[in-house]
Amino acid sequence: MIDDHPLYCDALASTLEHIFEAKTIKTATTLSEGLKLIGARFSPDLVMLDLKLPDVTGISGFLRLKSKIPDVPVLVISALTSVEVIQTLMTAGAAGFIPKDVSAKVLQSALIDVREGRKFLPPGYKQSSREPTDEPTAQQIAQKIADLTPQQSRIMKLICAGKPNKQIAYELSLAEATVKAHITALLRRLGVQNRTQAAVLVESASLEGAAGISDADARAFLSQ
Repeated sequence: MIDDHPLYCDALASTLEHIFEAKTIKTATTLSEGLKLIGARFSPDLVMLDLKLPDVTGISGFLRLKSKIPDVPVLVISALTSVEVIQTLMTAGAAGFIPKDVSAKVLQSALIDVREGRKFLPPGYKQSSREPTDEPTAQQIAQKIADLTPQQSRIMKLICAGKPNKQIAYELSLAEATVKAHITALLRRLGVQNRTQAAVLVESASLEGAAGISDADARAFLSQ
């Protein structure tokens, strides 16, 4: 279970113990911590993942997790409940999506569905009928971000914060030439021409502030 709210984690753990009769439940507050828990000594039967984590941009964290455990169901929990966000996650392979404000009864239903191999979608969810376009999807953008190396991700965050190369070099204790080399590589990975385009691409994939927006706004937001 990966969620940066300890109290919510405890509540979910109790529900998991009841529904799954789980013998081992591990929790983490960041994606990095969660990925470190998964290895030869621990292979989970289910992962419950909060989208908004301190070290995650958009759904790139979900994609990184699925790439490590492709055969393990990942149940996403989030307050970001727009149709476009949910549809993007389900297309990317999520086992289900649970809004954070659901009742205990709905949560139990979701866990039972996933335990029995079914997909779970929140009550009232209707798939978007958006026409396909040539623009990159939110999933494709997030995959590009997920493919960045840890150092490139750190540099990208500083670029988004408006830091010049010299300041980035200082904060990361790197030579300025090394920073420039990393930026060249990450621009190539993201498929953009300059720092500004990279920052716009990353910000368009961020789910910060997407809770409560309309489906139309979410569609525009995710397709930027």
